[in-house]
Amino acid sequence: MMLTLPNNLDFNPATLNGEAVAGYVGEAEHASISAFLLDIIPTTLISALTEGSILQVLFVAVLFGVSIALVGEPAEPVVEFIDRLSVVVFRLVALLMRLAPVGAFAAMAFTIGHYGLGVLANLAGLLATFYLTSLLFVLLVLGAIARANGFSILRLIAYLKSELLLVLGTSSSEAALPPLIGRLEAAGCAPGVVGLVVPLGYSFNLDGTNIYMTLAALFIAQACGVDLSLGEQIMLLSVAIISSKGAAGVTGAGFITLAATLAVVPSVPVAGMALILGIDRFMSECRALTNFVGNAVATIVIARWEGELDKDMLDRALR
Repeated sequence: MMLTLPNNLDFNPATLNGEAVAGYVGEAEHASISAFLLDIIPTTLISALTEGSILQVLFVAVLFGVSIALVGEPAEPVVEFIDRLSVVVFRLVALLMRLAPVGAFAAMAFTIGHYGLGVLANLAGLLATFYLTSLLFVLLVLGAIARANGFSILRLIAYLKSELLLVLGTSSSEAALPPLIGRLEAAGCAPGVVGLVVPLGYSFNLDGTNIYMTLAALFIAQACGVDLSLGEQIMLLSVAIISSKGAAGVTGAGFITLAATLAVVPSVPVAGMALILGIDRFMSECRALTNFVGNAVATIVIARWEGELDKDMLDRALR
């Protein structure tokens, strides 16, 4: 289903300012499914940390974590060092997030200045559609999963309200990772399950990012007058599901993966991302919240499946 734009606005793809999103387009120039999969493997161990590929970092991190687990006690000093380093990194992220509103309003000013005030109505429609879709997904889809596993999604949201406010303030679920782990353990989930599922979910269980990329891609296509066939829409959805795995918990990463997703359908101009540049910050908040709730639900469900959930502790916590 395509989003409907008011008839009083017509975007001409030739007038799109590609320079505004040149950095994101550059990230997606070589994007294809085969290139995406091959890019997961880094050239060297260190190159994964210097080339800016999130999936390469994740790949090395998984191998490194498995190696630490196999080594056992001799690796404990390494684990302690990483724990202390993560505290510093989280504080660094918190400092940078304080400047994010400045960038968000600058992007909005660019969009209004280039396309006029009329574009706000269309962008507001996209925002409303995205927030409503995410809300329905959380309440209906995740709510049904939660009910089937013996807990209420609304009570879980109330239990995690402090962490959700932190995610809302930073537009990234990354800042709430440590408190989420503590809250889930306090709710009866075994530490081993929480320690495995939550970090993996931050890279692989990105429900909000998937919703964002499909809606944004369809909005850009219709705004530029591109009529996507059903096959192209299915292709966009399939690639979005795969490419979103590189959008781990960092504000703005979804914008880069959106560029990679649009690149697989040549008829949709990647430069059309300039249309939503001004509201990406506001969409980032919603997708981060959706991702966060999805990871919390997934952790409780998997803990129950594995018999590692203390149901009495969960009930007391959610009450």
